[in-house]
Amino acid sequence: MGDAADAKVFTLEEVSKHNNSKDCWLVINGKVYDVTQFLDDHPGGDDVLLSATGKDATDDFEDVGHSSTARAMMDGYLIGEIDTSTIPAKPIYTPQPMQSSINQEKKSEFIIKLLQFFIPLAILGLAVAIRFYTKSS
Repeated sequence: MGDAADAKVFTLEEVSKHNNSKDCWLVINGKVYDVTQFLDDHPGGDDVLLSATGKDATDDFEDVGHSSTARAMMDGYLIGEIDTSTIPAKPIYTPQPMQSSINQEKKSEFIIKLLQFFIPLAILGLAVAIRFYTKSS
């Protein structure tokens, strides 16, 4: 591939059409790679690469922890860049507390407050009972 100025820019829709063992393109770190010739040689098998088509495969690639040799090999398959505006934004996951866990927390708080009240009361009652019993003997 030539200069960065000569780089072809693809949309995700264009790249998504190349999703089989005869024609396989991937998007990694904003770049488009034609890995068709590499499918048979990929140490993880061709299924791994084929399952990463049609989306931004950067996370999939980074999660595996590829070697510097593997990263250097990528240059030979580079065919262009991705138009990042065509990649859907990743949803931000914000976990919602489960209603049952909220109810459980409220019950636990209530029990703790109840015990904080009744344990000292029980100790006081026991002390009074012991004092009364030992005084009458």
